[in-house]
Amino acid sequence: MIGRSLGEIFLIFMVVYVVLRIMQGTSGTSILRGLAFIIVLISIGVLFFVRKLQLFTIDWLITEFVPVFIIPIIILFQPEFRRALLRLGQNPVFSMFLKSEQQEMTYEIIQAVEYLSKNRIGALIAIERDIGLGNFVETGTKLHADVSRDLLNTIFWPGSPLHDGAVIIQEQKISAAGCLLPLTEKTELSRSLGTRHRAGIGLTEETDALVIIVSEETGTISTGFKGTLNQGVDEKGLKKILDDLSTERFSVAKSTRGR
Repeated sequence: MIGRSLGEIFLIFMVVYVVLRIMQGTSGTSILRGLAFIIVLISIGVLFFVRKLQLFTIDWLITEFVPVFIIPIIILFQPEFRRALLRLGQNPVFSMFLKSEQQEMTYEIIQAVEYLSKNRIGALIAIERDIGLGNFVETGTKLHADVSRDLLNTIFWPGSPLHDGAVIIQEQKISAAGCLLPLTEKTELSRSLGTRHRAGIGLTEETDALVIIVSEETGTISTGFKGTLNQGVDEKGLKKILDDLSTERFSVAKSTRGR
C-alpha cells in the first residue's frame, strides 16, 4: 500500500517536473513550484500521518469533502490563490538547492564585468527573474551555455558578431546573445547615455529583469531595475545586487532615475 502510494507521488513529481521544464522562462514556473510543494505536502501528510495514525475523519475530509469544494473555492478566490502560490514558489527555501550554482554564476559575472570595465568594452547583460524573457531570447542567437567570464568576454569583444546585442541569462545559463531589447521612451535621460543604457532601462520598464551595463566610452558599470538606473557601481556593490537576486531582495536605495 505504502509502496504504491510512494510510486504515485513519484509519478506526480515527474509530471510536475516536466511541466516546469516546458514552462521554463515564464512567471508560471514559480506558481507551479508552489503548487507542487502543496501537492507533495498533502500527499506525504495523508500517507505518513493521517493514515498511519488512523485519523479517519481527517482522511475523509481530505479525500471526500475537499475535492468537491476545492474547484469552486479556487474559482472564487483565483487571484488570491495565484498570488499565494507565486510567493510560495519564490520562497528562498527553493533557491537553497541552487545556492552553489548562483554563487558560481555571481563570481563569473563579476569577473567578466570587471575585465570589460577596465578595458572599456561595452556590454549589456540581462538576468531573468519572474517575468519570462523568452520573447527577447528569440531575437538573438541561442546558446544555452554555462555562465563564464571567458564566454562573456568573447561575446562582447569588439568585432564579435554578437557584441552589440544583449546577453540574456535564464536559470544560471546564458540562453542567448546578440538579443534586441526595447528602448526606453524616457525623454529626460542624459544624452551621455547610449543605446545600451536605453535598451537596458527599456527592458526593466517592461519586465522585472536585472540588467548590468558597461559603458564603452567610460567603462562605468551600471545596473537597471524597474526602470531605474544605478550608475557607478563597483565590485562590492555589484556582488551585493547579485546576491540579493538569489534571495529575491533588491536594494535600490542609491538608484538614480535617468541622470
